[in-house]
Amino acid sequence: MASFSFGAGNAKKLRAIPLYAAGWVLTRLVPRTRDEWVFGCAVGIADGALAVWEQARAGGVPAVWLVDGPEQERDAAARGIPTLRKGSVRALWRTARARVVVITHGFGDVDRYAVSGAFIVQLWHGIPLKRIGIDSPETVRSALLPASRFVRTVLAAMYRSATRRIGLLPAASHLVRGRLESAFSLPDERVPVVGEPRVDVLSRGSADERRRTARATLERVTGPIGDRAVVLYAPTWRDGDPDPAIPDAEDWAAISGLLEERDAILLIRSHPLGAGDYRPPAGEDRIRMLGSDRVADVTPLLPGLDVLITDYSSLAFDASLVPLPEIFLAPDVAEYARRRGFYGSFQDVAGDDPARTWAQALGQLDAVLTDPAERERRLARARDLDARVHAYRDGRNAERVYRAIIAAIGADRHPGRPGKDTE
Repeated sequence: MASFSFGAGNAKKLRAIPLYAAGWVLTRLVPRTRDEWVFGCAVGIADGALAVWEQARAGGVPAVWLVDGPEQERDAAARGIPTLRKGSVRALWRTARARVVVITHGFGDVDRYAVSGAFIVQLWHGIPLKRIGIDSPETVRSALLPASRFVRTVLAAMYRSATRRIGLLPAASHLVRGRLESAFSLPDERVPVVGEPRVDVLSRGSADERRRTARATLERVTGPIGDRAVVLYAPTWRDGDPDPAIPDAEDWAAISGLLEERDAILLIRSHPLGAGDYRPPAGEDRIRMLGSDRVADVTPLLPGLDVLITDYSSLAFDASLVPLPEIFLAPDVAEYARRRGFYGSFQDVAGDDPARTWAQALGQLDAVLTDPAERERRLARARDLDARVHAYRDGRNAERVYRAIIAAIGADRHPGRPGKDTE
């Protein structure tokens, strides 16, 4: 499994300072177009970037998507999306020329050295529970001179300088808006409450239609499901450290036993940047992997689930839109709170009964699968969470974001108009 840490990533950034400087010079010499857009997303042709792409395409925007490899190229081609390979000269040039740059994770979604001067739309990839950006000490941790206060100060200054280039960062609600403004050091006007494009799929069509579509996709990707209950376990990233909730042999046996007894399936989606392997017992058909190598974006599949087990992941907020009963398994909550920190408290989201062990989590899962009152209690908690963090549930978040971009860059530069005069 691929692993990433802020320490290693920040050390790489420090070594790349000359490249950032060269990119800054390039973007001062190369004029940007009036109408071209560049898209990128760390997980592929997915997430909020895809939702906004569809709006931009409908608006006649000339755009290209920067991809990492042949798999993403094939996925894009199937959707009729033109692409360029990240790291190529053409990708550098298109990023340097783009009027609008749309990303979901960081500037590395496109060509990080050529974004200066563009109108940058940072869609982000979920409502934060754990502290992110400049709010988290992890953001300025470096493997290069890790104890140096000077290095941390330099990294913090670089981070703020970079994030202040963001022209638009949509928020799901006013509560979320405050978190994003703080994490990215942005003023109110750049963080409008217009909803997250990435969750539009959870509000379109009827609940039955969303569930049928999601279950069909899950069966295609993981194998037969039928009418069995489907549980998703999705732990979050531990900043490069191993996941402490990886089951041991005794845990695996208990998991398998409960799934057999309740005729259920467990899907495991460990974080794509995490460390540590989930290896269920050989031949166990009820435990299946649903990694990012199989499904880039799990959000559209949430309606096909019956229960979510997670810890500090933003999926807890996404699942509240369905809604799903949620179980929180957090064996390291005290250490995680000390090192990373939360917006509000963990109990604000997880309630007063988060599990610390798989034995506790399985006890809660058994209750959800067998006791209608317990299932309804957790559904009510999910609905309450949804009401707190989502201002819109109409499936039109991407449309609002697109309109906000057009308004921000100016009517005289409306994409899709004839001509590509440079500024």
